[in-house]
Amino acid sequence: MDLLQVTSRLTIHEGKLDEFKQLAVQCMRLVRERDTGTVQYDWFFNHSYTECVVREAFKDSSSALEHIANLGPTLGALLGVSDMALEVYGSPSSELMLAIAGLAPKLYAPFQGR
Repeated sequence: MDLLQVTSRLTIHEGKLDEFKQLAVQCMRLVRERDTGTVQYDWFFNHSYTECVVREAFKDSSSALEHIANLGPTLGALLGVSDMALEVYGSPSSELMLAIAGLAPKLYAPFQGR
């Protein structure tokens, strides 16, 4: 199973909503223009606009690494105005896990019922 699913839960810092939204728009543009293996990239706000959940899916670990590289400094700026809790579903490569280790992701392995 190469497909990776990711849930990024972003808690927006107080007073930073407008900046967060601007950075989110930049992230979406970068993904549309540069990513080749991203199959889902959807953003959702809670009712009070204090939390945003990003649902992502990638063809494989290489596609996820490409995504991180494409977002570059924009992702860094986003993390400056929010706190991220990252969940990864699938079997990511060791290279990908090393790249996201600083975000302390929760990893969920696939279960096929066998």
